[in-house]
Amino acid sequence: MSAHHGREPQKMHADEVDLDAPLVQRLIARRFPRWAALPVRRLASSGTENAMFRLGADLLVRLPRRPGAVPDLTREQCWLPRLGPLLPVAVPEPVGVGEPDEDYTWPWSVYRWLEGRNPVAGAVREPQRLAEDLAAFVRALRRIAPRDAPPGHRGGPLRERDEPTRAAVAELGAGVDGAAVTALWEGALRAPEHTGAPVWAHGDLSPGNVLADAGRLSAVIDFGCAGVGDPAVDLVVAWNLLPASVRDVFRGAVGADDAEWARGRGWALSISLIQLPYYRDTNPALAENSRHVIAEILAEAG
Repeated sequence: MSAHHGREPQKMHADEVDLDAPLVQRLIARRFPRWAALPVRRLASSGTENAMFRLGADLLVRLPRRPGAVPDLTREQCWLPRLGPLLPVAVPEPVGVGEPDEDYTWPWSVYRWLEGRNPVAGAVREPQRLAEDLAAFVRALRRIAPRDAPPGHRGGPLRERDEPTRAAVAELGAGVDGAAVTALWEGALRAPEHTGAPVWAHGDLSPGNVLADAGRLSAVIDFGCAGVGDPAVDLVVAWNLLPASVRDVFRGAVGADDAEWARGRGWALSISLIQLPYYRDTNPALAENSRHVIAEILAEAG
C-alpha cells in the first residue's frame, strides 16, 4: 500500500489521538508476539481517518486516529474478506485484529502489504487503461449481491449534503468562484435521484485509495465508506484522478446515464468543496486534489 515515510504527520482533527511507531511496536509485541521483532515505521499518506505503519516487508498496521473512525475499521474487518474474492484487483486482506488495551483503547488491524503507488491527478501514466480498469472495478462491485450489506456512508441522495456544501462555499470566500460552483451544485441537485435498488459502492474512490503498477490498477484500498446505496458516488474518480480526455471512456465502460453522471459530478464537487477548507492547512495533498476537482468541473462546464 503505497505511502512514503516522513516526519510525524500533523493532526487533522480536534479529537485525534497520539500515535507513533513505539506505541505500535508495543501493541504488536503484546498481541502478535510472532511479529514482535519486525521493524515498524510510520507511513505518510493522504488518509484522514487512520494512521498507517509498515510492519516488516509484508505487513501493514492500520489504526483509527479518532473515535469516529472505529466503526469503519470494524466494517472493513467484516466485509473485506467477503468482497475481495469477487473483485478484479487486490483489496486489503486483514490478517490480524488488534484488541483494545491500556495503551490504545480501540481495535486496530494488520493487513498484507500491497505493492503499487498512488497515481497523481494530472500525471496518470496510462490514462485509458486506468479508466478501463477503474470501470471494471466499479462494475464488479455493483454486481455483488447487497444482502445484509450496510448502507454506504455516501449512499444517500445529494440533497442531504446541500447545507454543508453551501457552508463550505461560504467559508472558502474569495478562494473559489462562489457563483459558478453554486450554480453547478444546484444543477447536480436537479438531477433525477437514484430509484433502483441500492447497490455496493466503495464510496471514496480517490487517488490516495487507488494503487497502480506499470500504468494498470493493481489494488483499491480503504473500504471504510463502502456500503450500498446510490452507486453514482463511485464516479467521483472521473474528476479526482482521470484526465478529461478519458472521462468518456470511463463513463461508457461503467454505463452511466445522464442522471447518474450528473449525480457523480455533484458528489465530486461537494466532497471537494467540503474537504478544501477543512484540510487546507493539515493535509496539503488532499486540499490540492480538492482544488484540482473544482477546477476540472468548472473547466468542463465552460
